[in-house]
Amino acid sequence: MAISTVAATAIKSALAIGGLHTLTFIPIMLAAMAYFNYELLDPEQRPFNQKYLRETYDFIVVGGGSAGSVLANRLSEVEGWNVLLLEAGGHETDISDVPLLSLYLHKSKLDWKYRTQPQDTACQAMIDKRCSWTKGKVLGGSSVLNTMLYIRGNKRDFDQWESFGNPGWGYEDVLPYFKKSEDQRNPYLAKDTKYHQTGGYLTVQDSPYNTPIGAALLQAGEEMGYDFIDVNGAQQTGYAWYQFTIRRGTRCSTAKAFLRPVRLRQNLHIALFSHVTKVLIDKDTKRAYGVEFLRDGTQQVVYAKREVILAAGAIASPQLLMLSGVGPEQHLKEVGIDVIHDSPGVGRNLQDHIAVGGIIFRIDYPVSLVMNRLVNINSALRYAITEDGPLTSSIGLEVVAFINTKYANATDDWPDIEFMMTSCSTPSDGGTQVKKAHGLTDEFYNEVFQEVNNKDVFGIFPMMLRPKSRGFIKLRSTNPLDYPIMVHNYLTHPDDVGVLREGVKAAVAVGETTAMKRFGSRFHAKPVPNCKHLPPYTDEYWDCFIRQYTMTIYHVSCTAKMGPSSDPMAVVDPRLKVYGIEGLRVIDASIMPTITNGNINAPVIMIAEKGADMIKEDWLPKSKKRRRRSIRCSRLEKISLGRHNSKLCSIKR
Repeated sequence: MAISTVAATAIKSALAIGGLHTLTFIPIMLAAMAYFNYELLDPEQRPFNQKYLRETYDFIVVGGGSAGSVLANRLSEVEGWNVLLLEAGGHETDISDVPLLSLYLHKSKLDWKYRTQPQDTACQAMIDKRCSWTKGKVLGGSSVLNTMLYIRGNKRDFDQWESFGNPGWGYEDVLPYFKKSEDQRNPYLAKDTKYHQTGGYLTVQDSPYNTPIGAALLQAGEEMGYDFIDVNGAQQTGYAWYQFTIRRGTRCSTAKAFLRPVRLRQNLHIALFSHVTKVLIDKDTKRAYGVEFLRDGTQQVVYAKREVILAAGAIASPQLLMLSGVGPEQHLKEVGIDVIHDSPGVGRNLQDHIAVGGIIFRIDYPVSLVMNRLVNINSALRYAITEDGPLTSSIGLEVVAFINTKYANATDDWPDIEFMMTSCSTPSDGGTQVKKAHGLTDEFYNEVFQEVNNKDVFGIFPMMLRPKSRGFIKLRSTNPLDYPIMVHNYLTHPDDVGVLREGVKAAVAVGETTAMKRFGSRFHAKPVPNCKHLPPYTDEYWDCFIRQYTMTIYHVSCTAKMGPSSDPMAVVDPRLKVYGIEGLRVIDASIMPTITNGNINAPVIMIAEKGADMIKEDWLPKSKKRRRRSIRCSRLEKISLGRHNSKLCSIKR
């Protein structure tokens, strides 16, 4: 579209300079009008940033990330409802569209740039011993910065949620909501209609580009006794190609998937660069009735007739609850905030997935992704013209494995380690952006990785799936612009240390398989600082090792957990309504009681799909809901939806 825009501008300039005759101008004018009309209706165009807002909306959605984008789409399906989506950031960029460059977005203007408190249990190789928590400050949220991995989790995750006293959240209940969003482009997966669907807003497909390393890793998994699986199908334990939220070789963020096709809906307003600072709650009735937010340097207020919905993520949603007077009573009083409702679970129960960096293997053949070998005109042209090539690789992620350590029961099919397997690793860009994104110190990087800068390597990042350690978030002050205090508490539970240690051992073993030895695979066994005094390959060495290059996988969650009223730490009920406050819900990763067994973007989208239906059930009369299912899309929406029209306009709303 950028080329077309330049061409259109050039034509207009030429007409002005050339002073063409009116009769000559008319056909050109008609062509230009047709072109700009297409621009208006193009479903891939960005949504409008609404400058002038109404005073009151039916629903206010706070946060335009993975959950908020879905909610804005689904709630605005009801023609009589006016919906406002408030997002603190702006639009995606051309760089964010390129899968290979996702790490270049970390620490950029699209990132909140959160950093945790320093702790001795983990992240010892990071600057100031502080982990970097990348979170998307952009329409589409972290789906604009992530590695686009589509993993739903394990069926036991959701059955466990239900067992905690959350009816309607078992696996059979949530599976239809995973499928509702999905447009599965792999025909071999799509034909399994029990687990997959086509025609949804969210494009899911295999990577357009893989190296020979990916196929070898699958062979290594078979050699180690694992099945080749569909990670979103009947079985989770095993090896598989990753599934990605990619469309036409570019990132399919939730903003692109859920907001762009419906941007012409008159009942949906999207306000960018709008930083919500407080939920307005009536102290007497304990009802949420609006929000305060900063936009263009001024404080503004907008009111909600029905509900305020927090979809700001597992850091900002609990922060907003506490700033608004909902949280642990003693903490709020210490900070100086009037307590409206004592909710001790707000900001507690924090869970995250961590992996170990530095598990890399040298190889003898030039088949890996080395950045200075890829950044050239041929790769760029291939990306632009054929929508494939190395630039469509998600930072080298090709194969995923879900394995069991000795701490898991293999017969349960509930593995405790995920291998994120890559055809590159930390030093593949010569010590530039990856080191910066992960926050590594120069001293650590130079000592461990300098000698393999820009060399052919592959990497395995063992990720612990069900941590027992729990962190927390609390307010730093009453100033809403102050970042909260974030305490990760990684590896404070001894069981987590054992699981991650065994995961590292299993990862090292992959490099010793016959399949990988064909490439000359050998583990880069450079001793890491702070652990040199320990004998290599011993449990004591690995226990030290995992506390150095501790990588968050950016799955912070569970900080406003869902639970029954009998659970004093539950923040929301199974309908996602905030306990003690009317007209207020939380619908994002915060509400998870426990983190899911895999990357969490797909579960967050599912939570929003299910939450939107709950809102409709609560507010729409049954007769109206029946009518709504048969309403057809408007003419403009059909044009906007493009190829999705025939399916999306006929599915149940």
